[in-house]
Amino acid sequence: MAKKQVKRMPRRREEFTYHGYTIPALQEMSINDLIPIMPCRARRKMQRGLTRDETNLLEKIRSGDEKIRTHSRAMVILPEMIGKTIEIYTGKEFQRVEIPVEGVFHYLGEFAQTRRKISHGSAGIGATRSSKYVPLK
Repeated sequence: MAKKQVKRMPRRREEFTYHGYTIPALQEMSINDLIPIMPCRARRKMQRGLTRDETNLLEKIRSGDEKIRTHSRAMVILPEMIGKTIEIYTGKEFQRVEIPVEGVFHYLGEFAQTRRKISHGSAGIGATRSSKYVPLK
């Protein structure tokens, strides 16, 4: 028996919501309105207040600067940052990151990795016991 081919509808990407709020609704809210729906760590940070560097970064984002660079990896991603391109310092260089919709209330440092994947090559001649007496020619 041949299997029936089921005609599948193309998957429609659902609109992103956070605790029932859409992104435009979150962008309309003030920081004080956002605090009750934030996760615990982000809520605690916002209640204690932003540092001077984080306040300056927020002002640059609001002014619409093209090139935004920051060392503030501990800055909480607010809804108004979504879609912006920010260069985040990794300890060695600035890594360009476009803030995704799913990154709301995460930290900037989560999107700029400080360590790279290392892939070691194979051992050279004479590096192991088995290759110690292998002729070079």
